[in-house]
Amino acid sequence: MKIPGGTATVAGLLSFNGGFVDSAGFLGLQGLFLSHVTGNFVTLGAALVLGHHAIVGKLLALPEFILVVALARFVGWRLRATRAPVLRIMLGLEVILLLAFFLMAVGFGPFPDADTPIALLTGFVGVAAMALQNGVQRVHFASLPPTTIMTGNTTQLALDGVDLLLGVDKRPQLRERFGRLISGILTFALGCAGCALLYWLAGFWSLLVPVIVSAAAILAEDSTGAR
Repeated sequence: MKIPGGTATVAGLLSFNGGFVDSAGFLGLQGLFLSHVTGNFVTLGAALVLGHHAIVGKLLALPEFILVVALARFVGWRLRATRAPVLRIMLGLEVILLLAFFLMAVGFGPFPDADTPIALLTGFVGVAAMALQNGVQRVHFASLPPTTIMTGNTTQLALDGVDLLLGVDKRPQLRERFGRLISGILTFALGCAGCALLYWLAGFWSLLVPVIVSAAAILAEDSTGAR
């Protein structure tokens, strides 16, 4: 079974998951951003000043993020040397990590203190999934807007919008990028909104959604030709 749309579809699904999973971490793990390193710096500072929990998780999220991306890069090179389907395997690993995150969050949550060992482990699994997604996007979809970091996307959208409005840049590539930026931002926002609603209704059970979405990305990947 294939999902039509190719690269654009995969990127859209990953953007949705980026918003959904990051929102779930923020809501369920005392403000821990699972894919937004900058956000953890900000909330760490707030936690230190206000005396909130989840200080340990925010401190360790950055080195873990870097480690997972580095490991993914190494594994990708090894797989490529054997002519294995690197992208499909990486997306499959993300599904596994998201499934583990879902099962642990449902089984051990909620987490009133996100600095307990089981809460930290659960958060680290979520961080690993999103770090892997960031690495996959940079390597396999480098020509597309990032699927987890909307600040740069929004800035570029504003710049391109002005250029198009003034007619100073009429390249078709600019219009194409403008459309991709809008699509990425909207799907990310949809993921955030969907998580907020479903988390309110079902708590950590809502994390089943990104597992399904990641599995759908694997089905869509087959038509992209990306490796």
